[in-house]
Amino acid sequence: MSYVFVSPGKYIQGKGILKDIAEYTAPIGKKPFILFSAGGMKRFGDMVRKSFADQGIEPVMETFGGEVTRQEIDRQALTADSHGCDYVIGIGGGKVTDTGKFVAVRCKLPTVVCPTIAATDAPTPGRAVLYSEEGVSLKTYQLPRNPELVLVDAEVIGKAPVRLLVSGMGDALATRFETEACLSTNSKNPAGGYTTVAGASLARACYNTLIEFGAQAKKDAMNGDCSLAVERIVEVNTLLSGLGFESGGLASAHAINKGLTHVKDCDAYYHGEKVAFGTLCQLIMEGKDEELIKEVFDFCHSVGLPITLKEIGLTPDDTDKLMTAAKVAGDPAGHTKNEPMKVTPEMVYEAMLEVNRRGEKYSL
Repeated sequence: MSYVFVSPGKYIQGKGILKDIAEYTAPIGKKPFILFSAGGMKRFGDMVRKSFADQGIEPVMETFGGEVTRQEIDRQALTADSHGCDYVIGIGGGKVTDTGKFVAVRCKLPTVVCPTIAATDAPTPGRAVLYSEEGVSLKTYQLPRNPELVLVDAEVIGKAPVRLLVSGMGDALATRFETEACLSTNSKNPAGGYTTVAGASLARACYNTLIEFGAQAKKDAMNGDCSLAVERIVEVNTLLSGLGFESGGLASAHAINKGLTHVKDCDAYYHGEKVAFGTLCQLIMEGKDEELIKEVFDFCHSVGLPITLKEIGLTPDDTDKLMTAAKVAGDPAGHTKNEPMKVTPEMVYEAMLEVNRRGEKYSL
């Protein structure tokens, strides 16, 4: 029996630090392959190039093709290899940085991740998702190692749409409760081991920091203020949530999110928004203390995370669609197997209706 805790080699967060990226990555290599989204290249390309030029380095900079496919990975890896690059930097959202991770694995190079949004906990894990050309998720891969460095410019993230920051809070919200479910059943985490004291502690810290700073962070971000609250939530969304889930585990919240991805009406809603709704369902199914359930509902309402079916594109009358999601979520081979009780599609369905019933009271 082995306990496993995984993390990136180093995490650095601060305001305006992207302009000094060459200094922070200097210990890793001498010739970086840098992958940007098209928008990221326009916004940050000149700044990043200057940072390396000041160090006498000419980086290889490429634009991401838009989807994490085998063809895109092959194309970018060929470019990195042909230029003799010795490390990979992904600058952008989750699909850009996941492609960077895959390219690094293909070329047997270390990875640096520079997220420009904090919408999910994707930056820190040694995991990446492969998609089809049509944008359908094919498989999540556990990679040989985590990023060598995660470099987070809080100022950059603070200027991104506030809804993305809130979505990240939704993804982070599940961390404590899914870790606790895995602990209660002695289930393995995504890294293939059992939860350490460190992993469990980070999951609790993730939740506590959300409750303390989440609502204020949203207000400050809406006013363009990269405040202490915003910095704390950026850390929660990227570091604490990432370490917490990978070293803690997953359960019903992410299973329900997966189920909702099979319902077309939910496509307009972000991963973290659907995970937040799934977290509320998980608490209901587990029969958690009513005071705790109310605290989580209050938090979601205060930051604008979904607490009703309407807020994820559905209604209580969408019986077939809800059951489609519930059947996927209730797959006994999925993450619900880590729960302390047997989860059935019917339980998931009833939990979604109960969350909606409670959530609708907030608008009365």
